[in-house]
Amino acid sequence: MSEAAVKQTEKLYPEGYTPTDDEEFMSPQMLAFFKDMLLDWRYQLEQESTATVKDLQENSSIQSDLNDQASLEYEQTVELRTRDRERKLITKIDEALDRIEEGEFGYCEETGDPIGVKRLLARPIATLCIEAKRRQEKQETGYAG
Repeated sequence: MSEAAVKQTEKLYPEGYTPTDDEEFMSPQMLAFFKDMLLDWRYQLEQESTATVKDLQENSSIQSDLNDQASLEYEQTVELRTRDRERKLITKIDEALDRIEEGEFGYCEETGDPIGVKRLLARPIATLCIEAKRRQEKQETGYAG
């Protein structure tokens, strides 16, 4: 998404607004806030990815010193691993944006309960409420009971 498209989203909330538990959950104002938050996050990740590709193209020369070459290759591998994680994160951001459009954003996919404003502010791509997430983590570690 272009920077212009990100900035063109109509602001349905005042400057400096942050959602709270004291207001209607997933009101149009709150949804607009989270949509903008997700779009901004996605745009930032895309910019970093573009910068990485450019850097790899410019700095992929063979070094005469083997230690320098090994260091360069290691740094590039770490950077590519980071970008791969961010690519997966962009997919999750897109899924969260889809949930906003479908009216499902902010609700636990397991229980249907509200996820909670504080959790969404910390992790806007969350799909589970805290209790459902705890149950999932217990099952994954083999301590379900």
